[in-house]
Amino acid sequence: MRLIPLAVSILWSVSHDLVHSFSFSGSSAIFSIAALRHPRTTSNSISNRLAMSMSYPRLHNEPIQGFGISSGHHQNTCLKSKINMSGGEEVSSDDDGGTLEKKRIAKKNDIVTVELKLEPNGFVAEPLFDNQCTVSFVLGGGNYLPGLHDLIENMSVGDDVTDVSIDAGWGERNPNLVAKVSKEEQPSSGGLDYEKIKVGTELMLQNGINCIVTEVTDNYFVIDANPPLAGTSYNCQLTLLQVESFPNDNVGYVENNDVGGNTDKYQVATFALGCFWGGELAFMREQGVVGTKVGYTQGNVPNPTYKDVCSGETGHTEAIQVVYDSTVVSFERLVTLAVDRLGDSIFLLDQVGNDVGTQYRHGIYYHSDEQRYVAERLLKRMRDYKTEIKPAGIFYNAEDYHQQYLLKGGQSAKKGTKEYIRCYG
Repeated sequence: MRLIPLAVSILWSVSHDLVHSFSFSGSSAIFSIAALRHPRTTSNSISNRLAMSMSYPRLHNEPIQGFGISSGHHQNTCLKSKINMSGGEEVSSDDDGGTLEKKRIAKKNDIVTVELKLEPNGFVAEPLFDNQCTVSFVLGGGNYLPGLHDLIENMSVGDDVTDVSIDAGWGERNPNLVAKVSKEEQPSSGGLDYEKIKVGTELMLQNGINCIVTEVTDNYFVIDANPPLAGTSYNCQLTLLQVESFPNDNVGYVENNDVGGNTDKYQVATFALGCFWGGELAFMREQGVVGTKVGYTQGNVPNPTYKDVCSGETGHTEAIQVVYDSTVVSFERLVTLAVDRLGDSIFLLDQVGNDVGTQYRHGIYYHSDEQRYVAERLLKRMRDYKTEIKPAGIFYNAEDYHQQYLLKGGQSAKKGTKEYIRCYG
């Protein structure tokens, strides 16, 4: 542990450029100290810290402990497997070299279906996602734990894993987030009441991150800025049941005068419902939705940033792109959910709730004539609605920190959850 004088801001190096100079607010005084900004969250609650880390990489790019894949469904011991990494298929052959079958290998952006069971190793905050059931999701598309996506990638259909430990979303404990703070080197006018510094005292860094006092002596005290659940994990059991292709052909608008002609299992829908955080979480909770992302559409400037869109000068609106299983949930149901989210704002132009501006205009951007028909039929029941109905245009992904924002902020994305959605964290 590094000894740090309080009177002088001293930075020590650590990977990822995580070092910043902050202030503690403790007792009645604020004093400078060199401290580390944790990259995962600006929230102080346990549930928030857990969720904030879900779609971010681990601090340490270490292999998953106990990693092992067993092809338990291959009972014939004479089978030999050969992996075609580029083709996305596993070719099984017999001893004579004859091809027996091809099995799909899971790659990023595929839609995977797994039978999943996650059990905490020790205490882990209640998960904000379904963790003991059969689930389908876009691999690498957020939601669930990063370690789960890592584990499934490159597995073959039929493979299973048993008793594999995956990170609970917090990463390993980082010793560089622990510091020894000297009392002796501080001037008497430092302003900090050391009598109030006890083991368990929580001090706040200037950017809002909390640290805990873990040790106190006459000469120094130790602070720990690691998240409380750093190093925790789940015991994972899963079987990869199916791998299917992302519906790339349905991402844009495809003219289809034959209403009802699109029979693809997985389809794409795009909605603008004001601030995209709350709308995305509502769709994530819907049965049959296998992927969501937020971004910007219907504008005239390529590759806009959030700041660009907020200026109101690019023509974009904040939007949500939804990938759904049309055999489980209908587009009509998704439109109904969108209308319910809008409430009375459906009658307001360029406004949803207190969010005002063209970037908050609401719309349904259809990917087929069938979707257009459904949207027009449902909305015409409401007089004077201001929701625009237009063909789906180019969708630009929003910045990573916007993706699944409210899940990261500690709100549940479990299917069927009815908890109230707090749109700002």
